Amino acid sequence: MNKGDLVNEVAKVVSNKKEAQAAVDCVFDTIAETLKKKEKVTLVGFGTFKVDERKARKGINPQTKEVINIKAKNVPKFVPGQALKDAV
Repeated sequence: MNKGDLVNEVAKVVSNKKEAQAAVDCVFDTIAETLKKKEKVTLVGFGTFKVDERKARKGINPQTKEVINIKAKNVPKFVPGQALKDAV
């Protein structure tokens, strides 16, 4: 399922596809904005979106075998809730 398929499923519940697109975009934008603030988003029964910090580390360039430094960065992480785990 992709974003378009999700919009089509939401459109079956709301009055039209335009409103469904706006609803899906709003949910995704809100989650992204909250993660930018390094806060977590918990959807009870579904899961939690949070920001995880990766520490700086050394890596190897596979083509040249040269050791390189990989910078620290923040990455999004999703932890599924128990109800989602049970459903799958």
